[in-house]
Amino acid sequence: MPYQFCIFLLAALWGMPAAAAPATGSTATLALLETTDLHSNILSYDYFKLAPDPSIGLERTATLIAEARRQFANTLLLDNGDAIQGTALADYQALVKPVPCAQPLAIYKAMNALGYEGGGVGNHEFNYGLAFLGQVTGSRFDVAGVKPHKACAGPNFPLVLANVYSTKTHKPLFAPYRIIDKKVTATGPDGRAISATIKIGIIGFAPPAILAWDKRWLDGRVYTEGLRETALKYIPEMRAKGADLVIAISHGGLDAAPYAPTMENGSYHLSQVPGAAIDALLLGHSHELFPNAASRVGQFNLPGVDKARGMVNGVPTVMAQLWGKALGVISLNLAFDGRHWVVDKDKTVVEARTIANPDKSFVAPDAAIATLAAPEHEATIAYVKTAVGSTAQRLTSYFADEGDVSTMRVVNAAQADYVARYLKANLPHYASLPVLSVTAPFKTGFADAADYTDVPAGPLSLANAADLYLYPNTLHAVKVSGAELKAWLEQSARRYNTIDPARTTAQELINPGYQGYNADTPTSAELQYEIDLTRAPGERIINMTYRGAPLDAVQEFIVATNSYRASGGGNFPGLDGSKTVIASPDTNRDILIDYIKQVKRLDASDARSWRFAKLRTAGLVVFHSAPVGTSVAQQAGLQNVTMSSADDGQGKGQALYSIDLSR
Repeated sequence: MPYQFCIFLLAALWGMPAAAAPATGSTATLALLETTDLHSNILSYDYFKLAPDPSIGLERTATLIAEARRQFANTLLLDNGDAIQGTALADYQALVKPVPCAQPLAIYKAMNALGYEGGGVGNHEFNYGLAFLGQVTGSRFDVAGVKPHKACAGPNFPLVLANVYSTKTHKPLFAPYRIIDKKVTATGPDGRAISATIKIGIIGFAPPAILAWDKRWLDGRVYTEGLRETALKYIPEMRAKGADLVIAISHGGLDAAPYAPTMENGSYHLSQVPGAAIDALLLGHSHELFPNAASRVGQFNLPGVDKARGMVNGVPTVMAQLWGKALGVISLNLAFDGRHWVVDKDKTVVEARTIANPDKSFVAPDAAIATLAAPEHEATIAYVKTAVGSTAQRLTSYFADEGDVSTMRVVNAAQADYVARYLKANLPHYASLPVLSVTAPFKTGFADAADYTDVPAGPLSLANAADLYLYPNTLHAVKVSGAELKAWLEQSARRYNTIDPARTTAQELINPGYQGYNADTPTSAELQYEIDLTRAPGERIINMTYRGAPLDAVQEFIVATNSYRASGGGNFPGLDGSKTVIASPDTNRDILIDYIKQVKRLDASDARSWRFAKLRTAGLVVFHSAPVGTSVAQQAGLQNVTMSSADDGQGKGQALYSIDLSR
C-alpha cells in the first residue's frame, strides 16, 4: 500500500483532515542553530572586573541567531547545556537571593525570548543541587531526599537528558528525548514551494562523571548510563515513533580512547553507534570551536574527524565554543524519499560563526536581551561590589603557568586554615598530620586575553573573591602519602610540553590539551620541588623536599582541595573519593571570603613551592598570555620572561612571550 495512501486512510479513520505528504523528491534545507556552555553570560559584562566585555554574551549571539533566521527559511534553535551556572549573576539567583518559583531564571527569560526550541542538560546544571535544578527547569523530580514541590516557571522549550536516572524510580530524570513536529518550507520536485512537516527527534546526553563532580548532591539519588548504551536504548524507539531526523545534544567532546560507560567525552563513540545512527551531533563541554580547520586541539585531529568540514565519522557536527562567543550552524540538506526526510551529507554545510568580526570588533548586541535581564544584572552588580577586605599586592594569573602563584596562595591559605581548624575540632586523630593545600589557576587565557584573574592592590570586593575562586565547588580534604602527593603533582605537570634542549626552533611551553584548572599547585614554603621539562610526563617532579628533607614516600599528609578533584575530577591517580576525610558543605569560595574577612588585609608574601629545573635551550621556549608586558611578571619575581610580540597572530588578543629556563 503506498505510503501517501496510508496517511490518508489513517486520517480518515480518525475523522481528521489528511495533511498532504510531500511528493517523493521534495527537498528542504534546515539549519540547526546551536549555543553551548553559555554559563549564564547573558550580557557582554564581566562581573569579576565590573566592566563591559564585548567578546562574550548571549545578547550578541542573539544577533547571529537573527542573521541566520534571515538567511535560512527553516531553522531549529537548540542549546547544549551548562546554561544556568558560571557568573556572579547565576550565583546571585541561586545562592544569594534565590529566584522565586513563579519567575524563570534570567538566562531562561532570554532564551525564551529568542525562541529556543529545545535544549540539553550539562554537568554544571547540577552544581546547585537537584532541588534548585528541578525548580528552575520546571521539573518535578521523583528522587530520594528531594522534597517534592509544585511545578515552577522554567524554560518554554523542552530539556532532554537520556542517560541520568532516578535511583528511586529507575526512570530518566528528564524526558530522554522529544520529537518535534517542525513545519518547514520545502521545494517540490516541480520546483514549487510547499509546506511540510519534519519530525525531528532530539536526545540529550550529559557526562557520566557528574556523579563524582557533584557527589554531595547526586550520591544515592541518581545514576548514569554510558552514551552508547543509552543511544541503543532510545534512538530505535525514536525512529519507531516516526522521527525523520535524530539530533544528539551531547554535552561532551571527543575522545578516541577505548569506550567506557563512565568516560567524560564519549561523543566520538556516540557518532559510531551501530543500529542507532544519528543525523547531526551537537557538542559542548570542551569550550572549543568546531569546525575549525586551524585547530591544533587533539580531539579534533583524531581519525575520522574532519575539522574543516565539521564531520565526525561522517556525522555533521558542531561545537559553538563558550559564553555566547559563537553560534553553531549545521545546514542540513534534506530530501523526501517517499517515507522520510533524509540528509544529503555531501550537500550539508557546517559552520561555527563567531561574534568577533574580522577587524577584531564584535557584532552589535540585541538591545531587547539587556532590557530583559536588567533587574537581575543591576542587583548582581550591587551585590558583588560589597567590600570584604583588602590586599597589599596585585593578584594575577597572567603568568601562573610560569610561576606566579599570587592568586593561588591566597586560596591555599584560606583552605589550609579551614582544614587545620576543622581537624582540631572534629577529627583530632588527624590533627597531628601536616596540612597542605592545592588549587589551580582557573583563568589562564583559554577563551581570550580577558580570561585571566587580575585583582589590583587595595580593597577586595565579593567580585574579586569570586574571580579568585571561579567555581561553586565545596571544600574537601584527602589523606595521602608522600608518594601519592608526588603522583598528584606529576599529573599537574602534564600542563607542560616536553622540551628538547637541542632544538633550535621555538617550542611551546604549554600543552594545549591540558587545561589550567587541572594544574594543581601547592604554595607552601615547607614543600619544595622542581619540574624537569626534559623528562616525559609522569617523571618530571625532582628534588622534592618537605621541611628541608627529602620527601618520605610513606609520610602522611592532609591536603585541602575541592569536591571536583577529591571525587575524581581530572583523572588524578588515587583520587576517587576513597581518600576523602573532610567533605565540607561549605564552598571553597565562601571559605575564601570568610578568610579574607577574618584577616582583613592580605599580605601574601612569596610562598612558591615549585620552580622549573634549570635548562639551557638552543632555541626559544614560548608561551601566550595577555599583552600586559613583563612588568607584571617581574613583580611576581619572574625575571626570566620576555615579551616577543604584542600580538601572537592567533586571533585571541594574546601576546607571545618567551621564558629563559636557564635562569
